[in-house]
Amino acid sequence: MSDVIPQLVDFHVQLSATPRAARLARLLTVEQLRGWGLPLVEPAHIVAELAANAVTHGGVPGRDFRLALKATPEVLLIEVTDARGDRIPRIRDAGCGLVIVEALAERWGVREGPPPCKVVWAEFLATGSRRPATRRA
Repeated sequence: MSDVIPQLVDFHVQLSATPRAARLARLLTVEQLRGWGLPLVEPAHIVAELAANAVTHGGVPGRDFRLALKATPEVLLIEVTDARGDRIPRIRDAGCGLVIVEALAERWGVREGPPPCKVVWAEFLATGSRRPATRRA
């Protein structure tokens, strides 16, 4: 793995807050991770859920969302920034999106972005294996 990613590499793209762009975020993630030689399936699911949430719950007319992928030999960091810093995502009984993120990510959380935005992030081990009994954010 360290031969493929000797140091931090990153990718970011700004996309319109539409369902089509959320799908594009997932497809771009798969292609980028394939190029980096990283696992594809679980991170693609995480991006799909976070991008869908950014469009559905974080969308503001005329405002985009941003996808960022940052990788080291150990960790892939996925970040989705949307325009609704006032809406903090939580795991709820009504939806399963963040339950999927919780199940697949090593850790995940939310932080303030540039006002009025928020960033929802998730970490995935670049090796694809999970650490046992890890506390999540």
